[in-house]
Amino acid sequence: MLVRMELILTRSYYPEGTNGKLCDGEQLVCSTIELPWRENQRMVSSIPEGRYELVKRYTDKRGWHLLVKNVPNRSGILFHPANDALKELKGCIAPVSKVIGPGKGTDSKTADSRLKTLVFEAMERGENVFLNIQKAKSV
Repeated sequence: MLVRMELILTRSYYPEGTNGKLCDGEQLVCSTIELPWRENQRMVSSIPEGRYELVKRYTDKRGWHLLVKNVPNRSGILFHPANDALKELKGCIAPVSKVIGPGKGTDSKTADSRLKTLVFEAMERGENVFLNIQKAKSV
C-alpha cells in the first residue's frame, strides 16, 4: 500500500501578493506568502494551482529544504523563509507564522522549521509528500 502525505495549500490572491493556509488534513501547519499571480511568469509570479510532489534537497546556500517538483515551465521552486514576497521571493513559497498583509508575514524561519520537521519525518517513514494548491472558496 502506498503511504503518502497530502498537504493542502488554500490561496487568496491580491495584486501585491498571494496568501495561503497550508494544512495537513484539518490541521493548520502554517500560513504562506507568495508573489502575486502573474500568469506563471518566471521570477515574478506564484506557481499555478495543481498537485506537486515535494522532495528533500540540500544546497550550501539553504541547507536542507523542500523542492516543489514538476511545476509547468518553472524550476527551482522551493519552500524557504521570507517575510515579504515582493522583496524576498522569486516564485518560491514562504511559510510564515502569521500573515500581516498581502504577500507579507512574520516569523518565517519558525514556520519553515515546523513545516520541514513535519514533512521530513513523513519522508523518513517512507511517505511520498504531495502539495495540492487550490483557490480559497469565496465567502
